[in-house]
Amino acid sequence: MSTSDAGRADKPLRVAVLGCGSVGSQVVRLIDEQSEELAARVGARLELGGVAVRRLDAPREVEVPEGLLTTDAHGLVSRPDIDLVIEVIGGIEPARSLILAALENGASVVTANKALLAEDGPTLFEAAEKAGRDLYYEAAVAGAIPILRPLRESLAGDRVTRVLGIVNGTTNFILDRMDTAGTGFSEALEEAQDLGYAEADPTADVEGFDAAAKAAILASLAFHSRVTAADVHREGISDVTAADVASARDMGCVVKLLAICELREDADEPAVAVRVHPAMIPRSHPLASVREAYNAVFVESEAAGQLMFYGPGAGGSPTASAVLGDLVTVARNALAGARGVGESAYADRRVLPMGETRTRYHVAIDVDDRAGVLAQVATAFSEHGVSIQTVRQEGRDLDAQLVVVSHEATDAQLSATVETLRHLEIVREVTSVMRVEGESE
Repeated sequence: MSTSDAGRADKPLRVAVLGCGSVGSQVVRLIDEQSEELAARVGARLELGGVAVRRLDAPREVEVPEGLLTTDAHGLVSRPDIDLVIEVIGGIEPARSLILAALENGASVVTANKALLAEDGPTLFEAAEKAGRDLYYEAAVAGAIPILRPLRESLAGDRVTRVLGIVNGTTNFILDRMDTAGTGFSEALEEAQDLGYAEADPTADVEGFDAAAKAAILASLAFHSRVTAADVHREGISDVTAADVASARDMGCVVKLLAICELREDADEPAVAVRVHPAMIPRSHPLASVREAYNAVFVESEAAGQLMFYGPGAGGSPTASAVLGDLVTVARNALAGARGVGESAYADRRVLPMGETRTRYHVAIDVDDRAGVLAQVATAFSEHGVSIQTVRQEGRDLDAQLVVVSHEATDAQLSATVETLRHLEIVREVTSVMRVEGESE
């Protein structure tokens, strides 16, 4: 939309939608059903200019008005009458090329593409800056939960120190079922697939790739530094056992897959630590009560203190709600001939490698049941500069097991400690290693 068109409420803003799957179809439905309300909020009508799909004859959740479907996505975003583009096809290509083409042709873009933003966000932000257009992406993290805008705008005058979140509903459902119903990982995953919470190939979810992309986006916004998915230490939940969940319960904890973004000032210079892995958290922590496939993000800042954002983290309608919120904003900006907030990466802090990140460990060790065992285990921790917070023995004779929870140390120190334990003569097996977040009561 040209500058001369700014403020003209009599001219509709034409919207192109890329993708008509579970999210795209709900976006199309909402634009159609809420057209009058959207026009009142924006100050001009929003008119669908086209919907790009891979196959014209594929079954869809909603009926798309005749003549809007096209398989020529590049042609659609290059049309001079298209003012706004919504990208919900996902993946890296052709999404990246289409977004860049849309920006180059003068359209502002709303995307839900977490993988692309986490891999190559700077390229997109630079293209938006050069074109003088908006690139908004609230729906890329935690579905309908408004978390990116608060980080980008509401907390712009504050200093965020930590973002801790459950940002993948599939893994949260699985771990919740393991905790509340006592099921194993495989059974809980199968149930999640039967209910539609997990894909036929659940790798992106259960191995933490989805959460790592979201963590990169959250850290970039919170700490004004460019963080990519490759910077995020990632571990999934496929190795979490029923014994791990039971041990957490004995400690008054619950196991969650957490995205953890921290501003660390205990290094030589302020740095960012970003990781995704299963962890035990106290049941008193607000995130511990997040059940089923819900998401929640816990933000800590110097002035505002602790903030909690909670809600459905996926699904067609919830994600479409976030897309429409961004659409209204970029449409208003287009009418005013203005731009919203762009990328903020002025701090340019380095990302700490996982070995330098400080954390705590829960370690379960099958040991010989004889005198001196505890002393040897304690020595292994001491040799690597790790102090022990608690230790307890479970079982006797061949079932003897020590469960040790450490104080905070670097991950490299803790990993070295576990490796030493594995080579002790009195240790039959290190059966479980899991990080611990928060202080148990």
